[in-house]
Amino acid sequence: MVTGPLLRSLFSTTLKHALSSAKPKPFVSPYPRYFSSSSAAAATATTNPSLDPSRLRNVAVIAHVDHGKTTLMDRLLRQCGADIPHERAMDSISLERERGITIASKVTSVSWKENELNMVDTPGHADFGGEVERVVGMVEGAVLVVDAGEGPLAQTKFVLAKALKYGLRPLLLLNKVDKPAVSEERCNEVESLVFDLFANLGASEEQLDFPVLYASAKEGWASSKYTKSPPEEAKNMSELLDTIVRHVPPPSADLDAPFKMLVSMMEKDFYLGRILTGRVFSGVVRVGDKVHGLRSNDAGVQKIEEGKVTKLMKKKGTSMVLVDSAGAGDIVSMAGLASPSIGHTVANAEVMDALPTIELDPPTISMTFGVNDSPLAGKDGTHLTGGKIGERLMAEAETNLAINVIPALSESYEVQGRGELQLGILIENMRREGFELSVSPPKVMYKVENGTKLEPLEEVTIEINEEHVGLVMEALSHRRAEVVDMGPVPGHEGRTRLSMTCPSRGLVGYRSVFFSDTRGTGFMHRAFLTYGKYRGPLGNVRKGVLVSMGYGTITAHALMSLEARGILFVTPGMETYDGMIIGEHSRDTDLDVNPVRTKELTNVRAACKDDNVKLSPPRLMSLEEAIGYVASDELIEVTPKAIRLRKRYLDVNKRKAMSKKPKD
Repeated sequence: MVTGPLLRSLFSTTLKHALSSAKPKPFVSPYPRYFSSSSAAAATATTNPSLDPSRLRNVAVIAHVDHGKTTLMDRLLRQCGADIPHERAMDSISLERERGITIASKVTSVSWKENELNMVDTPGHADFGGEVERVVGMVEGAVLVVDAGEGPLAQTKFVLAKALKYGLRPLLLLNKVDKPAVSEERCNEVESLVFDLFANLGASEEQLDFPVLYASAKEGWASSKYTKSPPEEAKNMSELLDTIVRHVPPPSADLDAPFKMLVSMMEKDFYLGRILTGRVFSGVVRVGDKVHGLRSNDAGVQKIEEGKVTKLMKKKGTSMVLVDSAGAGDIVSMAGLASPSIGHTVANAEVMDALPTIELDPPTISMTFGVNDSPLAGKDGTHLTGGKIGERLMAEAETNLAINVIPALSESYEVQGRGELQLGILIENMRREGFELSVSPPKVMYKVENGTKLEPLEEVTIEINEEHVGLVMEALSHRRAEVVDMGPVPGHEGRTRLSMTCPSRGLVGYRSVFFSDTRGTGFMHRAFLTYGKYRGPLGNVRKGVLVSMGYGTITAHALMSLEARGILFVTPGMETYDGMIIGEHSRDTDLDVNPVRTKELTNVRAACKDDNVKLSPPRLMSLEEAIGYVASDELIEVTPKAIRLRKRYLDVNKRKAMSKKPKD
């Protein structure tokens, strides 16, 4: 029998042995979205070392689309020791990775030689210009990335104008200098073009004194002197990082003033609720501080909500880490408030004056989102009602300031935005979430000033082979475009560059036509220019359509006889209904056809004869192509599994009656 003292001794020995052999447990976060075990050390909420504003640098990376911003951000993160899981690490949204474009602005921070650099990656498409506008107020400097082969293009001008307006000090980075066509003379030429662009946009003397660097983001190096391949020890981004620290001024910040922060980004999290990101304007914020949300309106400053800072977070490289305090000039994310959104102020409880809000350019096009009321409605989606669609659109308008949502008649909503790509991304996100909806074609938003009708005009830059110039110019003349400049492309023999101004309504749906006309060899870039005088109705830009007048499954037998009538959009086996568009007519008028007709069976003919039918491949439309294709009397039916085109009025007699009514 084991006695009491012996039992205690045995238990003590066993416990010591267990403790000595036990490994420390890995960090397990209650917020799996934000933490990985590698960031455990940083996540233990230590005092933020970036409270000294003189060691902070806030920089945005701005450029035209495809000039290399996101690749450059990858190289800078890697240079500063961040773990990059894949290429284009900043593009975290699934649609961004699929399409290879940046849709939303994102902020991260890196440490470089005792300095903390807050870097903001921005989109390059004109449609996402609102993302650029809302973040330029957070930073003091900007890296203007320009493709050394292409030079400054339409969107370069747009993003640079925004940066100069807010008084940022840009530095010029000529990217892709490793291309064979890029020479030192070409780089000097692009530098002169950028300097002229700065001068035309009203840059100050200080802004005109910008440093120039030469880089290949793909190869991961930057140099202050022109070179095609620097020595091995200089093949890194340290020149660029040193230039940012030298050239970009630290934020002018008052740590002793009460805490104020302007919200520039917002997201929702399953664990933490609403996460507000912005630049701390003044003072210091700590976890547990009492704060409230403020917004300015016509009646003055209104208090939205009172609360407490439950979490303070900062993006370091590609992971989010907890900090317990943040000072003026820093860019930080906080949780704890449920009501404030972008453009609102978060401040200490004693502060009652809101910071000035962000000024955004007005939207230029609108589309109407409504309930899907086709005969095939409800078969694919889970969110079908007008109320659900309205809630989703209002939530989108809260996080994306460039979109306005206005309730319209009979459970429909007018959504205003910058372009069909921006609204197309919204529709694509909604259909992936299980929504079914019907969408009207884009309408341009006109203005009337002093009795004159004005419409939005866009600046269009086109690069094409010489043999396609006539075709493209003829197509754009129907769309009321006017040529501003025309000349050869430097370094590319047989290529022509056209600069034009064109109404926004003329460019809707032109991109797919342009790529067909140029056999995929052309480049077209566009950016909002100004509101100008209405240029009159468009020429004939589209043929008529083939409209189904039967309900059921489409048969190969019926399509065989319809092929001669035009281009088909459907394949045998698809479902159709009365009023659905199944193809493009070869003439300018619409034609009602029956695509569900089956072969009559007798005791002579066999049903399997249908297998011998040979059909040409149909033209299957993507969402963006459908948005650009539909006419004013048509709708797009969007479901999680299908995109169909249809007439607004499904009944043929109603269509004929409505076509006789005078148009607005």
